Amino acid sequence: MLRVLLLTLSVVAIAHAGLCKPDAQNAFKVRLSIKTALGDNAYAWDANEEYLFKAMMAFAMRRYSSKSTTQISNVLLCNVTDRVSFWFVVTDSSKNVTTVPGSEVEAAIRMNRNRINSAFLLSDKTLQFVKITSTLSPPVEPSTPVWLIVFGVVLCLILAGIVFLVVAGIRQHKKKNKKSTERENLEEKCEVTITVENGIPCEALDLKAGHINGVFAADDERFTSL
Repeated sequence: MLRVLLLTLSVVAIAHAGLCKPDAQNAFKVRLSIKTALGDNAYAWDANEEYLFKAMMAFAMRRYSSKSTTQISNVLLCNVTDRVSFWFVVTDSSKNVTTVPGSEVEAAIRMNRNRINSAFLLSDKTLQFVKITSTLSPPVEPSTPVWLIVFGVVLCLILAGIVFLVVAGIRQHKKKNKKSTERENLEEKCEVTITVENGIPCEALDLKAGHINGVFAADDERFTSL
């Protein structure tokens, strides 16, 4: 009985070794940059961390499909390096000698990427599933509707244009009034201007009404009487 059990375990181990190897079908490579992410607080990658990774992958597979009965033992790791990189596959819990299709594993990882990252205090950049692109964050929807934002911008532009036209009109009106006042002041100044001729000040002549010289007027009266 013991021999049969040992033989069975050996066969399973050999089968598992054939399933998990670099570039094998449905296998994924993982790279972790723990030192880069955590600096002085970086933790060592050991058997306990490997167990946690297997548990998180089993959790992801169960959460992805309610029919899944994946156990920790179904997650196989191989080619683990000191720089913390390794390959893994997920075996079918019903057969245990075949692997779960890579598309299902990838979908489970994408669905639970944040939970996996949080378990190791890492991010998409420091915990990389080489064949799986980083998960894009869902677009952030603004709390204010887009149409309301556009309406507000258009309304602000209209108000700014109205204010500009009003200010420009007031400035132009003030400029016209200033010119008119300067012109009136100039005309008044010209009316009271006194000219100087031959050293004797005299009032400016009224060219329209004319001006009679008193000397010639007296001569005219004298000759007229003769």
